[in-house]
Amino acid sequence: MAKILVHITNGPEHPTQAALGFLVPKPAVDEGHEASLFLARDAVQLLRDAVLDNLSGLGTGSLRDSYDALVAAGARFYLSGMSSKARGLSAAELDGKPVELAMPDTLVRLVLDHDRAVTY
Repeated sequence: MAKILVHITNGPEHPTQAALGFLVPKPAVDEGHEASLFLARDAVQLLRDAVLDNLSGLGTGSLRDSYDALVAAGARFYLSGMSSKARGLSAAELDGKPVELAMPDTLVRLVLDHDRAVTY
């Protein structure tokens, strides 16, 4: 079993790239591989319910569908704590989501701990 890390920095302003960051790890978890997603910059806004429910990229399907599939498969989600704070993402907006607020050292640890990393 391999471990894949997806680092997403594009947010709702680039819906196709943002949605691809959630779509690409889905086949990996479907095949039994482990996936972690680290969201930074504007990507932290992707976990707002309004964005999850309304964002679709060109040819990528619904962000909500990809997110729900990843959660069901046990994918781990990390959000940049600094990016979240700068964009006013509150703890209440993340309540009930399997998310860990993280600092840059966590991203470095994740890169070193995973077999492959991709960025969107």
